[in-house]
Amino acid sequence: MNLTTYLRAGYPGLAVVSSEEARAEAEIASVCTSLDRRLHAWSSTEGLVDTTEGRVTQCADPLEALQLLEGLFASDSPRHVVLLRDLQLHLEQGDPMLVRCLRDTLRLAKSNGHAIILLGCRLKLPPELEHEITNVDFDLPDATQLGHVLDGILNSAKLKKLSAPEKESTLQSALGLTTTEAENAFALSVVETTDIDPKVVAREKARTLKRSGLVEVIEATTGLDDIGGLNHLKEWLTGRAGAFSESARTYGLPAPKGLLIVGIPGTGKSLTAKATAGAFGLPLLRLDMGRVFGGIVGQSEANLRSVIQTAEAIAPCVLWIDEIEKGFSGSKSSGSTDGGTSSRVFGSFLSWMQEKQKAVFVVATANDISQLPPEFLRKGRFDEMFFVDLPDARERAQIWDIVIARHGRKPRDYDTVVLARACEQFTGAEIEAVFIDAMHEAYVEGKEPEGKEILEAIARTVPLAQLMDGKIAALRHWAKGRAREAASQTTRTSRPAARSRSLN
Repeated sequence: MNLTTYLRAGYPGLAVVSSEEARAEAEIASVCTSLDRRLHAWSSTEGLVDTTEGRVTQCADPLEALQLLEGLFASDSPRHVVLLRDLQLHLEQGDPMLVRCLRDTLRLAKSNGHAIILLGCRLKLPPELEHEITNVDFDLPDATQLGHVLDGILNSAKLKKLSAPEKESTLQSALGLTTTEAENAFALSVVETTDIDPKVVAREKARTLKRSGLVEVIEATTGLDDIGGLNHLKEWLTGRAGAFSESARTYGLPAPKGLLIVGIPGTGKSLTAKATAGAFGLPLLRLDMGRVFGGIVGQSEANLRSVIQTAEAIAPCVLWIDEIEKGFSGSKSSGSTDGGTSSRVFGSFLSWMQEKQKAVFVVATANDISQLPPEFLRKGRFDEMFFVDLPDARERAQIWDIVIARHGRKPRDYDTVVLARACEQFTGAEIEAVFIDAMHEAYVEGKEPEGKEILEAIARTVPLAQLMDGKIAALRHWAKGRAREAASQTTRTSRPAARSRSLN
């Protein structure tokens, strides 16, 4: 939090948005001490408190509190900082007298070197105050701060101290939580396991983030060995797996920014995103871009800031955005459809992608690249863009092996080479759907699915490649010369068998 810089620069009106009121107040108090500023705090329940002398002036009404500040700010010595808790709730009611009084108080504070800090869980200011109040970023707690919380839980539960690797693993599992949420997760782990278990902490973090509806933690159980083909893409990812290490930082190597995967639906783009996190050994966050956009003015921008703050707190991590074109396709006409909200969110996201310093590796997938604005594809946003095509005959045979084994059957009982030839132009998702269809037919007849039922199911299925042949041809034409092929034609016909890439 760069509060020190703002106070030294003489900003009269600041706002800190955080649900961690106690931690925010502690940091504000620390800054005031370092700058030799006298701190006061107001709330409608406690009144105005001089934190230095402990003197309390009862005033539940915010207008009365601001009138008290006029006397406090009358001189320039000593310099005061006044923390106003939840004043935003009163400002949202649109009281013109309160707005006018706050503007007058800010002008007086500016002239004499004082400052007012608004503290609350959200910030929605009337237009008259939008340019008077500066929002100060308040980051989620880092590993050091969470370490103090963890030590407190260990002491209170009378548990032995964790070893350095155990503590690092536990804190990594807690990154992205507030101090209160982390304390609850640590305490729950003690109750469930009588110890601190990183898996329990990670599980609770996943539940906490999922409640927000914006990002969720996905367990990455897939690696690059689970992807058949895509040799160019796998080689590229393998070459960057070590770029997140401390030795890479010492070498001067910047952390990779991200990867854009374009291709036909059902060809394994989402599986590749999951495999990337497994290959890098990093946590995987999934962002639903559609949920970022809200109906309240300013909510969309605030949601994006929350997502970025969470991802950077957990960093290093992989942030997966599936079908990103659906989230940003309307940014071109945003001015006439949503007052420019989509354009602002899109611009903020692009700026973050370009300038981000934290090791957040963004993996975005897209089916229809034509819906994305051109500036999204410029070098510097993503490190590379790959095109994933339909699987060839050998890959389809590998897919059949995986599908059959996944559903509890033995691949050697089926001629997967024949099945692969019969389902030309099928995606992996369609192959799995065909096998499930055959299983239903066989179940009704009280037997195991055989080649006959599978071939009949194939005959009943019209693959997406036929339904969208024009769009797929256009996508291939666009990708040629613009995106790297995820697999070369020579290796697509000669590589040894590998696990399928197609089930997601």
